[in-house]
Amino acid sequence: MCCRLFLRMRVPQSPDRTDMDETSVPAATRPRPVAGFRWYICGLLFLATTIAYVDRGVIAYLEKFLETTIGWNSIQYGYMTAGFQVAYAIGLVSAGHFTDVLGTRKGFAIAITLWSFAAMLPGAAHSALAFGVALFILGLGESANFPACIKTVAEWFPKSERALATGIFNSGSNVGTIIVPLVVPVLTLTFGWRWAFVATGATGLLWLVLWLWLYAKPEEHRSVSLRELAYIQSEREERVASVPWRRLIPKRETWAFSIGKFLTDPVWWFYLFWLPRYLQGTFHLSLTQAEAPVVGVYVISIAGSLGGGWIPAAFLKRGRTVNFSRKTAMLICALAVLPILLAPYLHHVWLVVGLVGLAAAAHQGWSANIFTIPSDTFPKAAVASVVGFGGMFGAIGGALLQVATGYIVKATHSYVPLFIFAASAYLLALLIIHLLTPRLEPAKLAAAHS
Repeated sequence: MCCRLFLRMRVPQSPDRTDMDETSVPAATRPRPVAGFRWYICGLLFLATTIAYVDRGVIAYLEKFLETTIGWNSIQYGYMTAGFQVAYAIGLVSAGHFTDVLGTRKGFAIAITLWSFAAMLPGAAHSALAFGVALFILGLGESANFPACIKTVAEWFPKSERALATGIFNSGSNVGTIIVPLVVPVLTLTFGWRWAFVATGATGLLWLVLWLWLYAKPEEHRSVSLRELAYIQSEREERVASVPWRRLIPKRETWAFSIGKFLTDPVWWFYLFWLPRYLQGTFHLSLTQAEAPVVGVYVISIAGSLGGGWIPAAFLKRGRTVNFSRKTAMLICALAVLPILLAPYLHHVWLVVGLVGLAAAAHQGWSANIFTIPSDTFPKAAVASVVGFGGMFGAIGGALLQVATGYIVKATHSYVPLFIFAASAYLLALLIIHLLTPRLEPAKLAAAHS
């Protein structure tokens, strides 16, 4: 239902910004337009992100069950999830450049093929080490998702719609984590836990068929009308054929995005990998009893994905600058996270769900805006590379927090230090982003034409 909603989404079309007449195009080459086709492409990105979060969420939801079935402790689990994020970090820095070089269509197709098979591998695992290896490979494959999605948004949307498009596809992360507690217990109890990994992993191969069938660049796509193409390209940007790493890495804009990701991405990974365990352990919930609370958190968080994209768009329509619009939205999200400090002191599961859900929604709103920084400040040819580089730092931060969480939980049986970090990370990140990019202007890059 959610997938169909996004694929059939209609956004009011902007006024025609060109004098081009489709009837002037020869009939043999005239495209067969579909109104607002860019939103269908956004729907594909939403589906891919949903699948990615289903694949990585299965092990998080089954962790307490597998702890006794396979045999591991919180420290080993921390290292396993850290292994996923180390691979994610390695993959991100190369996946972004890989996507820029190969193009979105080929790069994304290769990545989802790799991660789909990797997601099925835990179904054959018999030890913590085997699970760790499978998660490592999964991290390598899934690392391409966000660089490819952000690059696609930069290719298919004008700047005024990018935060909204990013928020829509990024909401797939919420929907994926909602699907996991609804589907995984049924698969596990009906077919066994191994088939839960196989069934969810195979969905990526179905998406691959859709991607290869539907995707092309907007200027090459027969379903894009000349009016829509003119709108997509209406906000002219500097055309750069390629940007080598040596010109990207020294830029303050690169580091603003990277440090922001380093500080805030680990919070989302903490929710993803540890929230089911926290709720099951703290409130003594069984596998099926944990379904509703986990679903509740991520249902609430969907509002953040969409709201985080809507807030800056509303400011932009009122004539405010990109700098004001993005940073104000990020400040609102950073403040909305603060109540999570109370979570470890509450003794009712649904009060905790409300606070964590609010914080998760704020994170998603934050993500919808921080992910637009590369496309706001860099030419399209460099967007995936910058997203990959910054995402690498986010994954490194996530890996460090995963290991730290394992030791903290094992030694203290307390999550208080982790909720303190979760509450404070966003304001600190926003301060650093503002100091490095006070005006959020395009980075000054000399073109390196290939």
